[in-house]
Amino acid sequence: MSGRIEQIWTKRFHRGPMEPVSTARLQVGCGLADNADFGGKRQITLMSRERWEIVTKAMGVVLDPILRRANLLVSGINLQESRNRVIRIGECRIRLVGETRPCERMDLVHPGLCAALDSDWNGGAYGEVLDSGEITINDEVRWEPNRLRLNKKS
Repeated sequence: MSGRIEQIWTKRFHRGPMEPVSTARLQVGCGLADNADFGGKRQITLMSRERWEIVTKAMGVVLDPILRRANLLVSGINLQESRNRVIRIGECRIRLVGETRPCERMDLVHPGLCAALDSDWNGGAYGEVLDSGEITINDEVRWEPNRLRLNKKS
């Protein structure tokens, strides 16, 4: 199964507005260049267009996916239960670390959005960048064949 990048967003500062870009640079171990979360635990966040549409349709509203505040909007890829899976975007790989849980700011966008995103990975996933490189809207997105096995050294 493969999909594609539909949108890329960055933010210049914490809680700042999301800004659409057509291309972005990923840096191994740090995340999305020129993004406020660069080097943090959540180096990059992804959400599925299909999940966003299911959630907003069930709420009876039409909302722009930029309001979710993720870095990447992908289509054709199911992010549910993707912990420790590796996703390839163009020439870059990202290890998905966990589910992106919505914060109370989602209810400022629309009442009830936080609760609607807070189950079944509806809010997307976050990960760490494994390869540096450039990504562009319409790049192919696909799963690597096997889950990443982590060394359990202390």
